Amino acid sequence: MSDGIDIEKVKEIARLAGAAVMEVYGTEFSVDSKGDASPLTEADRQSNAVIVAGLKGLTPDIPIISEEIQALPYEVRRNWPECWVVDPLDGTKEFVKRNGEFTVNIALVRFGRPVLGVVFQPVGDRLYWAAEGQGAWKSVEGGPVDRMTGGEHYSKKRSVTVVASRSHLSDEVREFVAALEAEGKEVTYLSAGSSLKFCLVADGSADVYPRLGPTMEWDTAAAHAVANEAGRRVVDCETGEELRYNKENLRNPFFIVE
Repeated sequence: MSDGIDIEKVKEIARLAGAAVMEVYGTEFSVDSKGDASPLTEADRQSNAVIVAGLKGLTPDIPIISEEIQALPYEVRRNWPECWVVDPLDGTKEFVKRNGEFTVNIALVRFGRPVLGVVFQPVGDRLYWAAEGQGAWKSVEGGPVDRMTGGEHYSKKRSVTVVASRSHLSDEVREFVAALEAEGKEVTYLSAGSSLKFCLVADGSADVYPRLGPTMEWDTAAAHAVANEAGRRVVDCETGEELRYNKENLRNPFFIVE
């Protein structure tokens, strides 16, 4: 629980949303295009409806920021002490490609910090969750529950696993990796879709995730909470401080999960 919110109920909502996503996944679904040219499917809509109904039933007084809901003006949002930040289908491009690397993300943000997060990958039934002061956990296919404790900071390691696609490296990530190699480190790559990249660092499969490209708050909030409780940090590249949420601009700056 996080201050009276039962994370088991949030996990249940995420699973129900995942089931709604998978119903569409098994059909010949159509793909629409949103105003920013990003893809939108019936799975996004169905998952959003399940999550919004579930969270309103669980916490009727806590407002919701979702990728699929028009955000209220900052003049209204700035006074919220807490809010849910939701991505009903993180990785719609992965969903359309049918590669399984998409998730349902639900986070509780309090005074700009994610204090509870659930990340559910329907394909493979992978569930990651955390609440402030309660640790970070994962379970695969309903199996044993394992606590995630991250690992040693990448700056102290000779061999560093970077979450990035070797075939789609941006110039900024190339520079990041070149700096590591200049320090004498051996770099290997690990690739994943959506917020699963955070989870690879949280469970120690990878050492660092430099996100030196655009993301939105709903892409990261849930997995950020998981990373925090696994002993990792999500650092704003502009300020050197922790990434913040419910900002005036819901777009994230570049950041590093370490």
